[in-house]
Amino acid sequence: MSLKWTDTLDIAIELEDAHGDVDPQYVRFTDLHAWVCALPEFDDDPEASNEKILEAIQMAWIDEHD
Repeated sequence: MSLKWTDTLDIAIELEDAHGDVDPQYVRFTDLHAWVCALPEFDDDPEASNEKILEAIQMAWIDEHD
């Protein structure tokens, strides 16, 4: 499976698996960006993200975390 920035729900699930002990509500976008890029399945241009994409990933992760 290859993850792109637009795969917000799949990325959120992977982040929950990798960082389930972290409350995603308090994750800074700089850390979130680094964690997404570090996911083994992530295969997209790191520079292609923006605040809107990171916010969507964070919101999906908050839903997964609850």
